[in-house]
Amino acid sequence: MYNENSTLNKNACQVFDIQLCLLKMESKMKKRKYTKTKRAEQQAQMRENIVEATVACHEELGPAKTSIKAIADRAGVQRVTVYRYFPDDHSLFQACTSHWLSLNPPPDVAGLKKKESADEQTFAVLLALYKYYRHTESMWTGAYRDIEEVAALKNAMKGFESYIEDVRNSLLGQWKFKGIRKKRLSITLRHCLRFNTWQSLKNEKLNDKQITELVLNWIKSEM
Repeated sequence: MYNENSTLNKNACQVFDIQLCLLKMESKMKKRKYTKTKRAEQQAQMRENIVEATVACHEELGPAKTSIKAIADRAGVQRVTVYRYFPDDHSLFQACTSHWLSLNPPPDVAGLKKKESADEQTFAVLLALYKYYRHTESMWTGAYRDIEEVAALKNAMKGFESYIEDVRNSLLGQWKFKGIRKKRLSITLRHCLRFNTWQSLKNEKLNDKQITELVLNWIKSEM
């Protein structure tokens, strides 16, 4: 005898089983997605720890004296972990430089308030750059000291060197010089913008304003 209620109950149970199965699958997928996300976050954090450890070692010891062991000890990991995230010096130095510059960006020359004259604009740019050098002296000291010893450092420093060239070209355009005067001014500006030039004058016990005034006199002597 056909039992309609029995058939309905059976169908209802099948529907329930399907829904329960779908819920379990959804739960597993969410758990798997959470696990992957968590793992990715942990990997990102580990990478950042290694980069920060590298930055600290470079600032304290200098790039040439910073070993993978020193970085690993500072980050609290094994050396193999450092190599897993950064298989060569170039990738490690690039990550280190990018991270440090993101925390210590050089002055935004284009964002400085425009001055009426070329010498006033040059003074403002130089003063901003020299203050930056003083604030970040320890890192630049090691970087420029070791740049000829560490091949990977040369490539990592290209970005900052390009920045210095852009600043030089911007200032050069302010003075409207032509011919030999423009060439001489270009050479003078290149030296004036260098970290080593600032540091040598700083070591003469000059403050940043005094250094800027002295350098501006050099530039004006080209007029």
